Formats: sequence, structure tokens, C-alpha cells
Amino acid sequence: MPDAARSVQRTYLLITLLSTLSASFIWGINTLFLLDAGLSNAQAFGANAFFTAGMVLFEVPTGVVADTWGRRASYLLGALTLLVSTVIYILMWETGAPFWAWAAGSAFIGLGFTFFSGAVEAWLVDALNATGFTGDLETVFARGQSVAGAAMLTGSVAGGFIAQHWNLGVPYILRAVMLGFTFLAALVLMKDIGFEPKHGSGPIKEMKLIVRASIDGGLRNRPVRWLMLAAPFTAGVGIFAFYAMQPYLLELYGDETAFGVAGIAAAIVAGAQIGGGLLVPVIRRLFSRRTHALLFFGALSTFALVLVGLTDSFYVAIIGIVIWALAFAAAGPMRQAYINALIPSEQRATVLSFDSLMGSAGGVVIQPALGRAADVWSYSTSYVIGAAIQVMAIPFYLASRAENAESDPINV
Repeated sequence: MPDAARSVQRTYLLITLLSTLSASFIWGINTLFLLDAGLSNAQAFGANAFFTAGMVLFEVPTGVVADTWGRRASYLLGALTLLVSTVIYILMWETGAPFWAWAAGSAFIGLGFTFFSGAVEAWLVDALNATGFTGDLETVFARGQSVAGAAMLTGSVAGGFIAQHWNLGVPYILRAVMLGFTFLAALVLMKDIGFEPKHGSGPIKEMKLIVRASIDGGLRNRPVRWLMLAAPFTAGVGIFAFYAMQPYLLELYGDETAFGVAGIAAAIVAGAQIGGGLLVPVIRRLFSRRTHALLFFGALSTFALVLVGLTDSFYVAIIGIVIWALAFAAAGPMRQAYINALIPSEQRATVLSFDSLMGSAGGVVIQPALGRAADVWSYSTSYVIGAAIQVMAIPFYLASRAENAESDPINV
């Protein structure tokens, strides 16, 4: 492998580590933080829905930013936006802000993450192509996923126990500080390689051209389209399942103040993410097509959600969450490699952002609906309903398989 390609991978892994560590300080306790601020279950997941609504609203515009101004510029804007929005969250918690303020603040956080989504992945693929990389993209994405899992493991456990020792606001302060370091690291290390920002035709005209081309490379690209249409069901349920796990496991554990348990729950997902990344070489040998892997792990994760919903045992629920998280993590690099090989470099960030938008759109509807189900019935019932919703993604995987896309066969 060329030294330049190794350098690109090292930079990718470092910024993945820093951004995930920064964000994950609150992932184990975010729902508890919102409930502590005085919100109900429905309001807490409603605030999360505004977060995903912000991602829906801003995904394509920020993807266009990455395809016009550059991937590095988009990443830096994301780090800065997340820093400011995290400080706003802390101030709202301190002052007992009303629900509308949490909704607006959550949408602002969504804006920050949309600057990240698509930009880093597009930066990596373009830079690897430009530096002569000839390996398998799944392997690189899997390493990134394992690094992200390790960072999430560290941040979520630390955030949970720090909140238990001090209060629920301290992990947010740590997140803001770490986002400052992340911004500085990206400013120094991240350079656009293999991509030239667009100039000369005016920003509005250029954005229209890129959006039109991204639709051609996305929804009008049949193999990619089917995976995009599956995303609202898998991502929408996945977001709820992750955040509902915090209060649900505390309920099963029998101590609603054991914030460290909530942090450990997020750490289990992080550990599964590491394991899923490490399993990619094995998975490549077990399946002849990437869509076969997506079908298998989609069915497995649905089964795991049913298991979590039907049990009244804390430890069985933990086992179900491990299975769900492993299936989700193992499918991720396969899906990324499948899609990236089918979209052109010029619109890569926008198409990937549009793909993320589809998942976020599912979260806008599914999160508050399942949150309401948890209020009216129980968390266990909401997990079973979530499993029924996630099953709806399977026909779209089958449709993508039927397209026989050139990136579908796995060449071991």
C-alpha cells in the first residue's frame, strides 16, 4: 500500500476517534438528561425527533457544502456547530428551558451532525482513490467502525459514571471541551485530496447542479435507491432502540439512579461495534454477496429487538442488545462499500448525505411514535412494535439484491 494511502487512513482513524469520543460522553445518559430537565418520555423522544428533523432539513444542503466548498470545510463547520449547540444544551438544563427550546436546540445539534455525515466518508474514499489504494473498502470502514466503537466505549462509560459521581451536566461540559480539540486536529491534519472544490458558476447554480446529479446517483440509481428506502425503517427504529435502552435497562435493573448502568449499556453497543468491525473479514468469506449479508443481519437484528421487548430479565435484555448491536455493526461496512462503489466522486458527499437523510426521516416519525407507545404501554411493548416496523426493510434489501449491482459480489 502506498505511504500516502496509509497516511490518509491514519488521519481518518484519528478524526473518527476524536469526533466519536467527543460525542459519546453523553450517549449513555442523554435520555436521562432530558428526563431530568423535566420532559416526559414523549417529550424526550420528541426532542430527539427534532434532532433527526434537523438532520432531514439540513442533510442535503450541508452535503452540497461538502461537494462545493470541500469535505474539510464541512467537517470543521460540524465540529464548531456541535460545540456551540452542546453549550446551549447545558444552559437550557441549568435554566429549566421549555420544550420548544429543547426542540430548537436539538435541531441545531442535528445541523452539526449533518456537516459530518457524508463528508468524512466522501473525503476518505476520494483520498484513497487519489493515493493509489487497491484494497477492500470494507476493511477500511471496519477499522473506522472499530475505532469508533472503542471511543464510544470509553466515552459512554466515562460519561455514565461521571454523571453518577457529579451530575448529568458534567459529561456535556467534557463533550464541549473535546469538540474543541477535534476542531483543532481536523484543522491541522485534514486536507482535501483527490477532490477539487467547485468554483466559478455561482453557489446557487452549483448547488442546483449537484443536487440534481445526486438524485441521479441516488434515488434514480436503482440498487442505491432500494437501500435508501430501507433506511427509514432500520435507522428510525435503531435510534429509538439505542436511546430507549437507557431508561429501560434502569427499569429492569431496579435502580433508576444507577446512571453508570446506562453508561455500560451504551458501552455494550460500542463493544459490539468493535466486534462487528473485526468480524468483517470473516463475513466476507461467509457471504457471496453484500446484499445477502444485509438480509441476514437485518433479520437477526429484528429477532434481537423482539427478545429485548419480551423479556423481563435485565441480563436477557443485555444479551438481546448485544445481538442487535453486533448485527447492526456487522452490516454497516458492507452497506458502505456497496453504496460507495455505485456513486460518482463529484456528488459522493451529497448522495451519502441524502442517504443519511432517509434514515433521519424515519427517526422523525418513528421516535416520537415509539416514545408515545412507551408512555401508554411500556418500553418492552415499544421494542416489539419497533421490531415489526424494522421488518419492513427486508423487501427493499430483496429488491436491491435483484438488481445484480456490480458492487454486490464479494471478491475474497
